[in-house]
Amino acid sequence: MSYENLTGRTAVVTGAASGIGEAVAVLLAERGARVALLARREQRLEEVAAKITAGGGSALAVVADVTDDASVAAAVARIHEAYGPVDLVVNNAGVMLGNPVEAGRLDEWQRMIDTNVTGVLRVIRAFTGDLVAAAGEGRTADLVDISSVGAHLAFPNYAVYGATKAAVTHLSQCLRTEFGPRDVRVTNVEPGFVESELRLHTDNAEVSGQVDGMLEAVGTLAAEELADVVAYAVSRPRHVNLRQIMAMPTRQA
Repeated sequence: MSYENLTGRTAVVTGAASGIGEAVAVLLAERGARVALLARREQRLEEVAAKITAGGGSALAVVADVTDDASVAAAVARIHEAYGPVDLVVNNAGVMLGNPVEAGRLDEWQRMIDTNVTGVLRVIRAFTGDLVAAAGEGRTADLVDISSVGAHLAFPNYAVYGATKAAVTHLSQCLRTEFGPRDVRVTNVEPGFVESELRLHTDNAEVSGQVDGMLEAVGTLAAEELADVVAYAVSRPRHVNLRQIMAMPTRQA
């Protein structure tokens, strides 16, 4: 893909300790952006940040939990102190828990809603001022929400997860009506099967086995391939918004 250099931009990536988030953070840094890495696992964050700095990039590891208001507020303060305002936000933190609805796992439902929906909103609230100000100054400003093909395609035992991702997709669409007129781009990326830790979150062995079977039959994208999509979208000229991108293995229906 063809890129524009991201030098001079300041990015925040949530869920940056592994998988898609890690890959996005690494690639944005390679393209020249200063990147604040947000996640709960300090050691993993430090490892990712070290990998970026060893490659000549700029990275800031910030331990934060998107389900906690105070944690997000503290993260914002640290980022602003170190880097100043940001102009690129990648909402990637999420959790995927699979069980039939009849199992009644209210604990899992609440965790997915808190992380995948309310957590996304917390991060948007935290950085809206930065994005609007950057765009107002004539600079490129991007909000990228990582959703899922589960927002559109139905998978057994993942009804609540799919519902949370449908919420993210629709939220992104609605936000374009608020942010677009102020020149802030909103891009919704919907990955299909991607090799990540998400599928390891489920505590139901039967459901996990079903997912493993699908992945074996269809294959997966690498996290780096999803990062490539994100980096391409945010490197377009500021008047071009790649509003919604669904990326999946060719064999996935």
